[in-house]
Amino acid sequence: MHLAKLVTPLTRQTLSGDVYKQLSDLLMSGRVMPGEQLSLRTLAQGLGVSVMPVREAVHRLLSEKALVLLPNRILRVPTMTVSQFREITKIRIHLESLAVSQAAALVEEPGLVEIRSAHERFALEMSAKKPDESNLIALNKELHFAIYRQAQMPMLLEMIESLWLRIGPILNYDFRSGSARVTEHVSVAHHERIVNALARRDASGASQALAGDLQGAADFIVSAGVLLADDPAMNPEAPVRGAAKPQPSKRSGPKRLDVIA
Repeated sequence: MHLAKLVTPLTRQTLSGDVYKQLSDLLMSGRVMPGEQLSLRTLAQGLGVSVMPVREAVHRLLSEKALVLLPNRILRVPTMTVSQFREITKIRIHLESLAVSQAAALVEEPGLVEIRSAHERFALEMSAKKPDESNLIALNKELHFAIYRQAQMPMLLEMIESLWLRIGPILNYDFRSGSARVTEHVSVAHHERIVNALARRDASGASQALAGDLQGAADFIVSAGVLLADDPAMNPEAPVRGAAKPQPSKRSGPKRLDVIA
């Protein structure tokens, strides 16, 4: 068979990849909320593309459990139970501590300049009289990944990104809620300790500061009561607590991404 019949046109691959990147950033940056319903057509209109590349990107996000497709074919940002959140937090602390330890050993001056710049912009936004929550969320992500990239471990970075995809919609609840962690600049203090430890090439100190940052945010989110209390029969497609229970579709056959408008 001729090679041209075995490959997808590059323009389409690039478009689908760009859509995936933008949707991933929405999830990782916490700009969509757990339980929020999404529409292929609305997403396509917002991105200025046809439905096809959005559908391809969504299929990928479904396989990564970053989105769920309910029995009534509604596409939704997953909700998360306390036990699921705690498990992911433990995994994140191990993986992200490894990344920051490696970064401390390998980071060079250009990397430190990038990290310091991200930290300073985050701290400046946090010190504003009315911090912009969207900027805080974006700058927090920018800082963390500026650090993790210095580890020079692409597979580890992919694992971290995968976890952020799943936890991102709830991860920055403290920034959205204007909690004491915001008013008292708790995250800024943790970040400053991480940056200073990196500059000293202190892997242990950087790891401890990072763990304190992640665990402190996680403890607040659990205490805020915004997670589901119990695993709903271990079913990731269970309805949001308090929401109407979705009715199974009467149609047989595989699920399609004919989601809400």
